[in-house]
Amino acid sequence: MIIGNYNTLRVSRSVDFGLYLTDGQGNEVLLPRRYVTPEMALGQQIEVFVYNDSEDRPVATTEQPTAVVGQFALMRVKAVNAVGAFLDWGLSAKDLLVPFREQRVSMQAGRSYVVRVYLDEASNRVVASAKLGRFLNQVKPDYYRRQRVDIIVVQRTEIGYRVIVNESHWGQIYQNEIYTDVNVGDRLTAFVKQVRDDGKVDLTLSKIEKMRVDDLAGRVFEYIRQHGGSISLTDKSSPEEIMAAFGCSKKDYKKALGQLYRERRVTLGEQVQLINK
Repeated sequence: MIIGNYNTLRVSRSVDFGLYLTDGQGNEVLLPRRYVTPEMALGQQIEVFVYNDSEDRPVATTEQPTAVVGQFALMRVKAVNAVGAFLDWGLSAKDLLVPFREQRVSMQAGRSYVVRVYLDEASNRVVASAKLGRFLNQVKPDYYRRQRVDIIVVQRTEIGYRVIVNESHWGQIYQNEIYTDVNVGDRLTAFVKQVRDDGKVDLTLSKIEKMRVDDLAGRVFEYIRQHGGSISLTDKSSPEEIMAAFGCSKKDYKKALGQLYRERRVTLGEQVQLINK
């Protein structure tokens, strides 16, 4: 039975205040009555999240927390007291503690922070830390150029956003390559541009140029076709007009038109026209 994570357990017995679930190795945990549904029967396997309650007793819930042990997530501080800050974890019966020693800056009620959920081995309690770097891999990653990765946005910087890549390495996306809304806490797909000598990863939210332009050229061609075979949005149009129509930079749009022209799919002039309407 794994504390701080999802477990598939068997219903072993029923009591007035809920169901006891077992992992098959003699370990039992209570699923309180408020989470029990009529479909849950003795012997049935069900998936639950297991955590320790305020008295350090394991308890199960069918609610889904914002993050499990080993994950990073953005959470809002509900309260701060002499012990630390308590985060809204997504569980109605349990908030998540960030001890003062695990706060990078003093946390304030009502504000949200990216934290890492972990199991404190000394107390066997699930807690969180805002000191993210100590949970990241210090070995230089072997990501390859154009590799698709998952990121969580951690911090706004002068040049863009600092992110965590695949839950394991620091990365950076740059402001001049962002063409959509990005917020701290967002989970996004990104593409590797390069791995720097210090092990940090430069990323782009758009596909690497060749992939990006290929995709854009296909979208532009389809857009022209759907608009009667010609459009007035040319390489002389304003960046704002191009952004509104295709959500891309003028530079990429000109490259996409150039690709379609070289492939003899369009003619260029005061209008962009399909050669074969």
